Amino acid sequence: MSAPDRPTIDSDSQAWWAAVQDHKLLVNTCRTCGQASLYVRPFCPHCWSEDVALTQASGRARLYTWSIVHRNAAPFDVRTPYVLAMVDLEEGPRLMTVVEDCTVENLCADLNLEVAFRTDEDGFVVPVFRPAGN
Repeated sequence: MSAPDRPTIDSDSQAWWAAVQDHKLLVNTCRTCGQASLYVRPFCPHCWSEDVALTQASGRARLYTWSIVHRNAAPFDVRTPYVLAMVDLEEGPRLMTVVEDCTVENLCADLNLEVAFRTDEDGFVVPVFRPAGN
């Protein structure tokens, strides 16, 4: 990724992105109601408790929906085509991501996925998903 397509990292998401750089996927977990959520924020969107903490996710997910992107604005165009997807993490939160190492013909709702970490040309690590067992 180059600077224009880099995520905005703020004080709430800094620890999450630091964990991703170490190949760890985290979810925001509420100590009051037990619900997990994403994106990272200082409160639980389910019960509004401020007693939340980042916990490591299993890395397992199921494909919810997807779209094949064939053309995109620069600087993203260098990776086309790619599979833009929404996945449901085993812990509950839904995450927008990219599915790699899977042919279009093998994409289907509820496909079992697992997290992988792509290291871009500049060394920045991004969580992506692949079919489980690949």
